[in-house]
Amino acid sequence: MRLLTGQSDLTDEDLARLYAYPPGPWLRANFVASADGAGHLDGASAGLSSGADRHVFALLRTLADVIVVGAATARTERYRPVRPRELWRHLRAGRTATPPVAVVSARLDLDLASSLISAAPPDARTIVITTAASPPDLRAELARRADVIVAGEETVDLKAAVSALAERGHQRQLTEGGPHLFGQLVAADLVDELCLTISPLLTGPAAGRIVSGTLAPDHPLPLALAHVIDADGFLLCRYTRVRGAGRGG
Repeated sequence: MRLLTGQSDLTDEDLARLYAYPPGPWLRANFVASADGAGHLDGASAGLSSGADRHVFALLRTLADVIVVGAATARTERYRPVRPRELWRHLRAGRTATPPVAVVSARLDLDLASSLISAAPPDARTIVITTAASPPDLRAELARRADVIVAGEETVDLKAAVSALAERGHQRQLTEGGPHLFGQLVAADLVDELCLTISPLLTGPAAGRIVSGTLAPDHPLPLALAHVIDADGFLLCRYTRVRGAGRGG
């Protein structure tokens, strides 16, 4: 056993270095949870967050090529296109001002008039990942306002979806949930990294975890602790998958 200690007063440059993506395709997940494992408070994650967590949240979005979310989370958290003022602009040099949001929706249960669809900039149009079984008329209507990826027949084939995003140049991928999508990504052995902020709160048994659903991986995925940052009692943890465990060996 050892006591985790480290540098105090981390600068933004330190944080950018700590959270830099490795070369090649990489899927990072970012969540916040209470000390007793709750993935939300009153249905949303905002009540579990902190200033430091939001600061790193903006950094992770800045570093990403695309932000992947489930349709339910997009509705609950009222997702909209990322705005340049929300990011660390100097780290977006050579790329679009903002990363696009990719929404996973098997049946296209989306509000086509929402700002997430209608207000995305032309160089970072919202991407919708759906199935061949989704309504063709809705797909055609949506394709006029967003980029559409068909991956899978009845259910979304997340391996095909992740590959399709990478082929479009979105290799540095960030998923912000929700729990069902995260569970599916874990079961499909697609997660390379988990950034988890542990909030110093006890919320009780009502809220679900950061991962849910009926699918499960063939075996638990071993993770290595890359770092822990203490920010006024909030623990910002970064885990990466152990080399040789799953995805690509």
